[in-house]
Amino acid sequence: MARVKPFAALRPPRDLVERVASRPYDVLSSDEARAEAAGNEMSLYHIIKPEIDFTDGTGEHDDKVYDRAVENFAHFRREGWLVRDDSESYYIYAQTMDGRRQFGIVVAADVEDYLKGKIKKHELTRREKEADRMRHILVNRANIEPVFLAFPDNEVLARVINDTAGSRPEYDFVADDGIGHTLWRITDPATIDVITKAFADIPYLYIADGHHRTAAAAHVGEQLAQEDPHHTGKEEYNYLLAVCFPQSHLRVMDYNRVVRDLNGFTPTQFLDAVACHFDVECKGTEPYKPTALHNFALYLDGKWYSLTAHADTVDDSDPIGVLDVTVSSNLILRDILGIEDLRTSHRIDFVGGIRGLGELQRRVNSGEMVMALALYPVTMQQIIDIADTGNIMPPKATWFEPKLRSGLVIHTLD
Repeated sequence: MARVKPFAALRPPRDLVERVASRPYDVLSSDEARAEAAGNEMSLYHIIKPEIDFTDGTGEHDDKVYDRAVENFAHFRREGWLVRDDSESYYIYAQTMDGRRQFGIVVAADVEDYLKGKIKKHELTRREKEADRMRHILVNRANIEPVFLAFPDNEVLARVINDTAGSRPEYDFVADDGIGHTLWRITDPATIDVITKAFADIPYLYIADGHHRTAAAAHVGEQLAQEDPHHTGKEEYNYLLAVCFPQSHLRVMDYNRVVRDLNGFTPTQFLDAVACHFDVECKGTEPYKPTALHNFALYLDGKWYSLTAHADTVDDSDPIGVLDVTVSSNLILRDILGIEDLRTSHRIDFVGGIRGLGELQRRVNSGEMVMALALYPVTMQQIIDIADTGNIMPPKATWFEPKLRSGLVIHTLD
């Protein structure tokens, strides 16, 4: 059973939400955040990326940066830019992108569920990134940014979402990037009880995006419980801030690769090597998008190619082996190009599908890269299958879009 509860969020007044809310801390650089926040003292970047308040070159992990986050968080509350709701609530959050809408339920999720494997992960986390987010949570005594969870479709929760979406929202705006954000608050005790009980019938939740934030929030809860002599299990630090989406609502985008060299091969030699495991078809100069699982798009030497893996090279019975990120990593990047570790190699970079195939072509045509490889997107069911079998996705396998907007709701630990 998934244990969730309502909470009294700290959030912006309706007329300030567009000025306060921001993109997540980890999707843009310090310079980009500084530019986006320019002239806006209410931007959440002053809390989640407070290095922007210092001169260029100030490290994100400098002690004074964490201190400034605390100062700014307190300042936002004093000024009334963040105000606490008067009762514990659930929230329905809708995102609209390219005419497509997805609905999630904002909850406080039990950190024990993560520690005991009931909130399942599919990626490895890096200790230094966990440590940074843990420190940020601890000094602010708050989960300021939500994690992105998924759950198998549930009829009861679908009815709650549909019923709520017909009422007047707390927020309804389109951000500068064209993504629409709508938030409803649920205060009715009966509906709150329905939501809590419906989640209790769901055996597992799945991390879609935000593995480091999830791990950090859970470990903070674990640490504070150990330090609290009066710990009961009901304290707010036992919960993390999450937006939970039905599986069918989510779209996973492609996560593509660009490579700096051909490992000594000429383009012709490289294509000959690829042809040992793929059917290779030249598609000309117009961008080609993969059409199905095990079909790839290669951009090389000014031309696009369709690569279709031979059936005997793929193990569709293996939840990891079936992934196109595994097929391409093993048969092209490792065996031909000699790129062994995608996490550490400087010969490769990654481009989220939101940027489109034109970005792959641009980076190759500029001379920065020599080839690009576009992949067919991973599905939510594949992610769930991997999590259920205790496996870990290969690196840079999933790209979720749209990203959650930070600052719509904040969960404090006190």
